Amino acid sequence: MTKAIRIYANGSPDVMRWEDIELTPPGPGEVRMRHTAIGVNFSDINVRRGGFYIAKPVRFPLILGNEAVGVVTALGPGVADATPDERVAYVGMGGPFYEETGAYAEERNVPAACLIRLSEAVSDQHAAAILVKGLTASSIVNRVFRPQQGQTILIHAAASGVGLLLAQWSKHLGATVIGTVGSAGKTPIARGNGCDHVILYRECDFVSEVRKLAPAGASDRPSAGVRLRPGGGAVNVALALARQGLRVGLSTVLADDEFGQHPDGGELEVNPG
Repeated sequence: MTKAIRIYANGSPDVMRWEDIELTPPGPGEVRMRHTAIGVNFSDINVRRGGFYIAKPVRFPLILGNEAVGVVTALGPGVADATPDERVAYVGMGGPFYEETGAYAEERNVPAACLIRLSEAVSDQHAAAILVKGLTASSIVNRVFRPQQGQTILIHAAASGVGLLLAQWSKHLGATVIGTVGSAGKTPIARGNGCDHVILYRECDFVSEVRKLAPAGASDRPSAGVRLRPGGGAVNVALALARQGLRVGLSTVLADDEFGQHPDGGELEVNPG
């Protein structure tokens, strides 16, 4: 027996139950992990609330969470690239991160192919907190648009987990970083993590403010789009290039609260383009 946080229906935090569960021995290609640190993401809240990730019907009861660090305690048949007592981490089970959740548990069986070996220089807490956000930021920087020396980058929700990483990464690569935040208290956080300029988007027309910093104007041709459609709420981080004007790399829908529901509802959809 081990312990886990399970839900039997969508709803408020009150639906979460800390209870005993039976954990079967690891199957072929799996290892058993004893979790030492668990990442907490807003996607976990969306799964708990329901109505957000609707590609497949939810099957209850389910254990929340998709990101964790721990120690290998047992090997399933056919596992040759992991060893007991090895310190590892994972994000998801090889498919969409919001499916096959289960990190909110003391122990879990995980495909060995999903494991990431950790350096001793990285703490359990840091690894659990950064993997999803770090992979998202890496995808933007390495696959969507890589900031260059002398370019101006706009990062929405610059004080969010992904935003903070994007700001630091873009500054490291030599870009001038403009960040938007939703409250004054987030301004020093954004500035302390690489933003040269911080705009309070709730208190001004942030497009006009960005144009003051990038006077040549703005292009309206997105290279990747983020759109809102009825059915849920979302906020994501966007990247934009201001070079000969402001050219959008990722457009954004800003919600009523950076970690809350958009007043009109909607589901975030990213479309490569």
